[in-house]
Amino acid sequence: MPPTLASLVQHSALKLTVRAGEDRLDTPVRWAHVSELTDPVPYMEGGELLLTTALTLDAEDPEAMHRYVRRLLAAGVVGLGFAIGVNYEDIPEALLDAARAEGLPLLEVPRRTPFLAISKAVSAAIAADQYRAVTAGFEAQRELTRAALAEGPDAVVARLAAHVDGWAALYDTSGTVLAVSPEWAARRAARLTPDVERLRERPAPASAVVGGTDDRVELQSLGSGRRVRGALAVGTGAPLGTAERYAVHSAIALLTLTTERSRSLQAAEGRLGAAVLRMMLSGQPDHARAVAGDLYGGLLDAPFRLLIAEPATGEPEGEAPLPVLAEALESAAARAGETVLAVPEGEERLLVLATDGGAVVTACEAYAEREAEDAGVVVGLSAPTGPIAAAAAYKQAEQALSVARRRGRALVEHEELAAGSVLPLLADDAVRAFADGMLRALHEHDATGRGDLVASLRAWLSRHGQWDAAAADLGVHRHTLRYRMRRVEEILGRSLDDPDVRMELWLALKATGGDTAGTP
Repeated sequence: MPPTLASLVQHSALKLTVRAGEDRLDTPVRWAHVSELTDPVPYMEGGELLLTTALTLDAEDPEAMHRYVRRLLAAGVVGLGFAIGVNYEDIPEALLDAARAEGLPLLEVPRRTPFLAISKAVSAAIAADQYRAVTAGFEAQRELTRAALAEGPDAVVARLAAHVDGWAALYDTSGTVLAVSPEWAARRAARLTPDVERLRERPAPASAVVGGTDDRVELQSLGSGRRVRGALAVGTGAPLGTAERYAVHSAIALLTLTTERSRSLQAAEGRLGAAVLRMMLSGQPDHARAVAGDLYGGLLDAPFRLLIAEPATGEPEGEAPLPVLAEALESAAARAGETVLAVPEGEERLLVLATDGGAVVTACEAYAEREAEDAGVVVGLSAPTGPIAAAAAYKQAEQALSVARRRGRALVEHEELAAGSVLPLLADDAVRAFADGMLRALHEHDATGRGDLVASLRAWLSRHGQWDAAAADLGVHRHTLRYRMRRVEEILGRSLDDPDVRMELWLALKATGGDTAGTP
């Protein structure tokens, strides 16, 4: 504890006597300052015990003393020490009345007690308090270090909460609470998720103070680089003291080291996961299971989905989107207790194996929907599969990814391709160019007014080569239609008896809109 007016009064060598403000003696004293100025306020910082002999004061003027005392209180002076037997044999009544009326502690200093002795006593008490704080801080650091080595982050959070006489919580990058102590603070910690998310958007190291109705919370970012890797919240009833501040800084350092160590382990797991995925894609599911062991074994035993994510076209603003997506999926897996395998493929592609119907797939869909406007990532999602069909799932995810890019979608599932129409897939510049080239000669023929071969071809193909039905649709004789189809074959140099030719012509008509043009 820092020195207080009460501790100075109890100092046997100083012989101080309380003459006013007896109910405010517990106020801490930051320094002792001597001044004989009529207005010492410009030289005060607050928290001082002001010592004076009233050499220049008219201490017997009631109005002047009230103004003097009010100025001292406004400047944050915590007490006034008045030396008797120097300029006044006793404290003047005017000053006594003013101090009592305004509530300023007034201490009588006997002539045999020099002001220097009071200053030394205050300085010694402050130094002793700082020494105790530093000692307590080092002891807290040792205790927190032992907890980190023996028990992990949860124990660090618990010890820190005890040291600050409050509560503490550890968050991951998404704002999810990983550890909290005491247990009653869990609900309070969960309400701070939006504040943690805002802290994540700032370069590390970052901090923020959140005021609540019951406590004061300090948020501190965790991470050794410019990127936030997590956050620590410390809630107390009052601002942290020196010893508590030492404990918090020690906890931040230890949790940062733990976070970085965890990331190193995650990197090693990632390399192992990449090897497991390569084995499955190369048709070696048994070897993949053997290498994965318990680490990814549970994921390989259940139906999973394979997703491929790539950055969308254009330079993304802010952080690279793929690492952010990977962190979001890993956080979702951690919250749900699922296993996820995320493998970067260079800087431009992310492969993810996730349990079908699980929290990771749901989180990916939600992330893609949230990022759709910004076009941060494009994702292709395979159908549910198992290790034996991993290579097929990879092709499915790539096909879905390609369609997502063409359609301007953030995410496409392979099931959408199988359940939908093939026609949207024709909306591609290369397909349109092929179709235009195939039908150009027919359009040029029709443009001369010598017939309507395009419309006739469309009608004939739509009726699967049935002459009477197609001729009826066109309103012409079937011999006329037969003549037109021979002209189509002559102009194109291809036989309509070939099913591949008929298929290509039909798709070309669909791709160019020829199915709606030129009806006679």
